[in-house]
Amino acid sequence: MEKIDVIIPVYKPGRELFTLVDRLMKQTLPVNKIYLVNTEREEFEKLISTEAFLTKYPGRVEVKHIAQSEFDHGRVRHDAVMASDAEIVCLMTMDAIPADRHLLERLTEPLRVDKVAASYARQLPKKHCNELERYTRKFNYPAESMIKGEENLPVLGIKTFFCSNVCAAYRKDIYVKLGGFPTRAIFNEDMIYAYGLIKAGYRICYAADARVYHSHNYTGKQQFQRNFDLGVSQAENPDVFRKIPSEKEGGKLVISTVKYLFGEKKFLQIPRFFYQCACKYAGYLLGKNYRFLPRKVIMACTMSPYYWK
Repeated sequence: MEKIDVIIPVYKPGRELFTLVDRLMKQTLPVNKIYLVNTEREEFEKLISTEAFLTKYPGRVEVKHIAQSEFDHGRVRHDAVMASDAEIVCLMTMDAIPADRHLLERLTEPLRVDKVAASYARQLPKKHCNELERYTRKFNYPAESMIKGEENLPVLGIKTFFCSNVCAAYRKDIYVKLGGFPTRAIFNEDMIYAYGLIKAGYRICYAADARVYHSHNYTGKQQFQRNFDLGVSQAENPDVFRKIPSEKEGGKLVISTVKYLFGEKKFLQIPRFFYQCACKYAGYLLGKNYRFLPRKVIMACTMSPYYWK
């Protein structure tokens, strides 16, 4: 049986981290190792001492502590993947919770299909997710699975390269062959790798039956900052994003959401939705043009100040 390792970057964890690890330990497809790459040891120790955490999960969990200055969305994940000796590596975020015991089984099954080198899970809204975010999850993560290749570009556009590291699995041999995630990335390290994967003739599976609970109730400011970083990542990777811009997909989401709100007679949600759209688009446009901005403005706009140091 192929070994499966799970890699989870961690920062200021809460009790939810125990839920995540507990559920990974009870999967129908056993985990070989769970690697937690934690930023700032003292923040981890506020939850529980490292020694006590490892005692709770003997032999199958490793914790590596790094400084904030060492963190990068691409490099931290890449280094952890390269350190693993498993045939399949699963990347997760610490706030993604497996919906059932079959997550890893269903997430990794498509990797046994010819040319499929990556797969990603369906993200379901959490219990306290707001109405707009709940619909966005439904739009971005439908109930039907699909395998995507370069032939899907005319129809799917930028979504051809979508593969979220909130919960995604990769074949290690192909990852090494293609060079893996960029080692400097403010955002989108998963899509940047997925672009190279597709262009090399491999395929990505969206595994809708592999499910995690994951959602955010972002404020307008947080939406602005997140999309600023998104814009920066696109500006820094023009080969990936210039020919296939993401604005078209964003427009589809806006139109679909407005139709949904009208259909459900949730008229009071519409002004709030347009406010969020304005925050997202303003952040995105500024991020794409960050090279023209003073450093002080960049630091006020970004969600990732460590990236600029």
